[in-house]
Amino acid sequence: MFNAISLFLHLSLSSLIITTQSTTLPSEISALQSFKSSIKPSTVPSYSCLASWNFTSDPCSLPHITHFTCGLTCSKSFRVTQLTLDPAGYSGTLSPLISKLTQLTILDLADNNFYGPIPSSLSSLHSLQTLILRSNSFSNSVPPSIANLKSLQSIDFSRNSLSGSLPNGMNFMISLRRLDLSFNKLTGSLPKLPPNLVELAVKSNSLSGPLSKSSFDGLTQLEVIELSENWLAGTLQPWFFFLPALQQVNLANNSLARVEIWQPTKVNSDLVAVDLSFNKIEGNLPINLSGYPLLSSMSLRYNRLRGPIPGEFSKKQSLRRLFLDGNFLNGTPPGNFFSGVSSVSGSLGDNCLSSCPVSSQLCLKSQKPTSVCRQAYGGKSRS
Repeated sequence: MFNAISLFLHLSLSSLIITTQSTTLPSEISALQSFKSSIKPSTVPSYSCLASWNFTSDPCSLPHITHFTCGLTCSKSFRVTQLTLDPAGYSGTLSPLISKLTQLTILDLADNNFYGPIPSSLSSLHSLQTLILRSNSFSNSVPPSIANLKSLQSIDFSRNSLSGSLPNGMNFMISLRRLDLSFNKLTGSLPKLPPNLVELAVKSNSLSGPLSKSSFDGLTQLEVIELSENWLAGTLQPWFFFLPALQQVNLANNSLARVEIWQPTKVNSDLVAVDLSFNKIEGNLPINLSGYPLLSSMSLRYNRLRGPIPGEFSKKQSLRRLFLDGNFLNGTPPGNFFSGVSSVSGSLGDNCLSSCPVSSQLCLKSQKPTSVCRQAYGGKSRS
């Protein structure tokens, strides 16, 4: 009888210990409560994830039948590891107490209506790998303390109202692979960038000045650069196209005045697409771009380019899209473009070319009036 009672007490105590250990930390429950209370109740639809967050139940205890049915993921040790909200139109601020979720690896609040500053306390989330605040209304600057997140691999702050310049110290974010800050109100120049970056997107902001080599030093894995629709100016220098992993470049709709491109130093360059359209680029068409073996798409539309179109482009088998319209290119376009040798599509229209066959789609739009071309070439007739 004594042994049975002892066994019963032992099992009861063990069960109590397991139950005690199998609950979410009080600090994390407080953080989740603060997170929810910072969101306007009127913007929490009855069908949404947040509507199921009822704190009469433990957030990490299973099964989630009626409470905490989505938006939250916990580890086997009952720590909150992911906070991924549904795009239900939640409106509110982001509580600084979210920093108490110290095991968080993913924070995704995309496609809602969060507003106010991004809390600098996020820098305490040392396990964070993915931070997505895309398509909200966050304002103020990007907090400099974000550079402390050494495990962060992906940042997406696109489509918000962030302003000011990008913080220095981002080069210490050694794990960061993807950075998207597009469609904000950021100003100034690019700081020194994270060394292992693969994708950089800061489209449609107000970045200004020239692109500095010091910003890109050591970026041996950078494949995609999307900096269109800014105020970048000056000369795009030869080092830019020597970035060893570069595949896609979009610098359209800026104020670049010149482009200096050298022949690629390696035959196996991965450059596939270049868009420099709608800038203020002067001089001749950069012939050295034709030396990039995989180049498939090239656009220099609506710049101030002059001179003839080099024949090398018409012989380039990899080239599929070529947009040179809206410049002051002159002479006769290479015959290979129209002989069936080249399969390139695009436009050579709105230039000063002669003998561009009107039957070819490449020659649409029509060429500039002779008077405009004479003025562009100092009164000389186009030839």
